[in-house]
Amino acid sequence: MIGAITCEGIRLRLRLSGTVQGVGFRPYVYGLASRYGLGGFVANDASGVIIEVEGNRTSEFMTALPLEKPPLARIDHISVQAIDALATKGFSIRTSERGKLSSRIAADAATCQECLGELFDPKSRRYLYAFINCSHCGPRYTITEQLPYDRRNTAMKAFVMCPECSAEYANPASRRFRAESIACPTCGPRLSHGINAIGAAIAGGEIVAIKGIGGYQLLCDARNHDAVHRLREKKQRDQKPFAVMVGSLDQVSSIAEADATELALLESVACPIVLLRSRNRLAPALAPGLSRVGVMLPGAPLHHLIFHVLRSLGACREDEGGVIVCTSANFSGEPLPIDNAEALQRLGRIADLIVTHDRNILTRADDSVVSVVAGRRQFIRRARGYVPEPVRLARSVPPVLAVGGALKSTITLTRGNEAFVSQHIGDLDTVEGIRFFEETIRHLTSTLDVEPVVVAHDLHPDMASTRFAEATGRARIAVQHHHAHAAAVIAEHGLERPTLALVLDGHGYGSDGGNWGGELLLCEGIRFQRFGHLAPLKMPGGERAAREPWRMASAILHLLGRGHDIRGRFAAQPQAERLPSLLDQAGGATTTSAGRLFDAAAALLGIATLQTYEGEAAMKLEACVRGTAVLEDGWLIDDGVLSFGPLFVALIADEVDVNEGAGLFHGTFAAGCVDWVTRAARTTNISTVVLSGGCFQNMVLADEIQRGCMAAGLAPLLSREVPPNDGGLSLGQAWLAALLIAERPSGLRGTA
Repeated sequence: MIGAITCEGIRLRLRLSGTVQGVGFRPYVYGLASRYGLGGFVANDASGVIIEVEGNRTSEFMTALPLEKPPLARIDHISVQAIDALATKGFSIRTSERGKLSSRIAADAATCQECLGELFDPKSRRYLYAFINCSHCGPRYTITEQLPYDRRNTAMKAFVMCPECSAEYANPASRRFRAESIACPTCGPRLSHGINAIGAAIAGGEIVAIKGIGGYQLLCDARNHDAVHRLREKKQRDQKPFAVMVGSLDQVSSIAEADATELALLESVACPIVLLRSRNRLAPALAPGLSRVGVMLPGAPLHHLIFHVLRSLGACREDEGGVIVCTSANFSGEPLPIDNAEALQRLGRIADLIVTHDRNILTRADDSVVSVVAGRRQFIRRARGYVPEPVRLARSVPPVLAVGGALKSTITLTRGNEAFVSQHIGDLDTVEGIRFFEETIRHLTSTLDVEPVVVAHDLHPDMASTRFAEATGRARIAVQHHHAHAAAVIAEHGLERPTLALVLDGHGYGSDGGNWGGELLLCEGIRFQRFGHLAPLKMPGGERAAREPWRMASAILHLLGRGHDIRGRFAAQPQAERLPSLLDQAGGATTTSAGRLFDAAAALLGIATLQTYEGEAAMKLEACVRGTAVLEDGWLIDDGVLSFGPLFVALIADEVDVNEGAGLFHGTFAAGCVDWVTRAARTTNISTVVLSGGCFQNMVLADEIQRGCMAAGLAPLLSREVPPNDGGLSLGQAWLAALLIAERPSGLRGTA
């Protein structure tokens, strides 16, 4: 961190990198230098922050510098150089310097306690002002056009500071000293509607669209079943769960169970949605068939003001704070809207009231979604509040652009030893989704000032992201889907030794062109070996089987010699009559997917025969677990192929209870996977195993497999910095492409 130069009476030049712009770092340095009576200056530059100090107490300044930094700041490196003294007496904040960028923008941060105090203080000139912020909170990434982080490079450049704000901005004693997003009711952004009107609409059962920090959100009363049901109908969201926002941390326990780790995540500056076990006290339509509900706290001043009005209207008890649905204002499969004109035109079909404002959102970012798995945070969706914080790599690598997959898309851009994983983009199956994907690539490459030397993409030849990579004209590296899943965890944990990888997901294009999804890999550098896989299972109807779990259940029945039961079990399905003969035919699509086994189990237990959103059947199956059990001899392993035939024989027994069956499936599936991995560990003499793929979003499964591996003497590693689902693919692609470049510098085009 800090070099050994601490001589008094000389001038020191310090260069700091990390998250040191837009977080109140320059005023902090100004105050610190003034405390110790030092001369010099501080300025933002392309690399981060440059400081020059001279005087008799430079050693005290340097000791305090990293210890007392602002709450949102993160110092990655400090270099120190002794230079000629200039006999400077005063200390100043200089205009930012330009150059080749290596600094970064801070993530958006929830409203701090000091600003909340002002927000509800009648004596404050920002009393009830919906855009209050300071150096320690408010939007950053979503309003920044480019670096360095100065007002002229943000959405705030459209607002000329009033004399009072200008005075605060120039006052070193103010919390808003050099706060680039400073604003007040006189000179700052304004809402299109009053707070009282917004609160009254929600209290009256109406649906309200508001322009949030990273895009438009839809709100309604979470206790009003009719309002929630109407929101589902208008948003065309039949079963997928809605998140809720509660007015205070104290109220969380009234609607959900939360441990200390989950509560800490809720009140963190990132303010994510946290999946908690529901107490089933809200409208049933919020999360149909699920045992968990996504909960968040107010993250923006406008959210706090809405709850303030709801309390004043008597819509909730003073000690309760209210509960409202808070969900993205996009139509299914489309990106989050950020433009006022677009919102007014399109959201009128959903919302009874649309609330805009005149501060532009320059980068759309959905709410992040996290859960606690095995005692630690795990991302389901990584976006607002966490992006663009980078993942630190084990070494510096060439600049690589990785474009991810087709679902839950993200992109990754590497710069030195940092990997910048974008916010959640979503599925690339619409024109709007692809446009957002391309917009994100342009913004991230421009903001980071990086020109990639290669583009990494999925091995699948017909993905939109693959076609984009081809169209760039740059050198390309194709990466197998499950290898990328494994490499994401490997990169995050800085592993540079041979590793086993258990990758469980719904679908990925295999090296042999097949449909993979339950894979045991041996990974070493850029190479992997398919050490084992789940037993192949027919997919009647091809891709339709992924949307209709009863089809996978039928394939299981056929495999077990019970094809004659298909018509009786699934009589409600029009195709059930002809499916047995279809399964009797040779050939047809097969899969080794773990996700499809969860679908089959859900259908056989009568939990879900069709699904309206990805992972619905598996999520509802997990919700039925009341405790796990292991069926002895419930699996078979033959030459690396893992089969759960005996488990499914038990599940189709007539006397099996739904909850018992769900617990038996999870417990036995986890135990079989642990046995599988343990045998491979003995064969290879490798004890480290990375666990990845969308199935590891299942909290029961992830916890059971991790504990089982540890009990077997293995070292299991889960993804913590990016989602285990396809949202983490781009990080794995980027790492493998970087390794391939290092190994084959003269020939970039290839396959990892």
